[in-house]
Amino acid sequence: MAGPLALVGGDELNPGNEPQDRLLVEAARRGPAYVLATAAARQRPELAVGHARAWFSALGLDVEELPVRTRTQARSPEVAQRAAAGGFFYLVGGDPGLVADVLRDSGVWKAIVSAWRAGAPLAGSSAGAMAMAEWTLIRGRHPGDRERRYREALALVPALAVLPHFGGFGRSWVPSALAARPNDDAVLLGLDERAAAVWTDGRWHAMGGGGVTVITSSGERRFEAGDDVDGLPRPALR
Repeated sequence: MAGPLALVGGDELNPGNEPQDRLLVEAARRGPAYVLATAAARQRPELAVGHARAWFSALGLDVEELPVRTRTQARSPEVAQRAAAGGFFYLVGGDPGLVADVLRDSGVWKAIVSAWRAGAPLAGSSAGAMAMAEWTLIRGRHPGDRERRYREALALVPALAVLPHFGGFGRSWVPSALAARPNDDAVLLGLDERAAAVWTDGRWHAMGGGGVTVITSSGERRFEAGDDVDGLPRPALR
């Protein structure tokens, strides 16, 4: 059985994220617990790793970095072997396009997915969550541009695009994200900071300190912590 899968809206590893992070920690399997700073590779990734170590240590879990900051590392058989033995994975936020570009079709990502399908918890926040969908949303033209365009991501959750920081700037992406949807079945998932959509027990659940919004061609539905979340595609369990 697959482990929990958590898509987090940002401001990860800070107070307000305890509900989903405790669930992930409790579900950790035997083997190393890994944080991936791929999305932060251009933004002082060592700080993200240090923050993750301190945060999860306070929750009773020792984490270490799985070094996947470059495409070369993602293709490394040695790093893939380390990933295959992992019992916990957390992808931090950062650059929305970088995670997908580095991990797509790589041996490391295949090993992570196999470990998750075998029961290890897997989570991503902000850019990390965006990469797990079928598409990630990247800047349309220039810094500060609210227009978003679609780029192929890792497709662990098909027919989905994630809009993180939805209680803030993420909502401003909705018009362009709706207008540019690759097909009519595409679902947008708005995640407030410190909120998470968590797949466990065969369903999606809303957890954390904010709300979860599902946007389709039929409109928007908002879910609060403790609610089952309807309208989201199932993850690729096989």
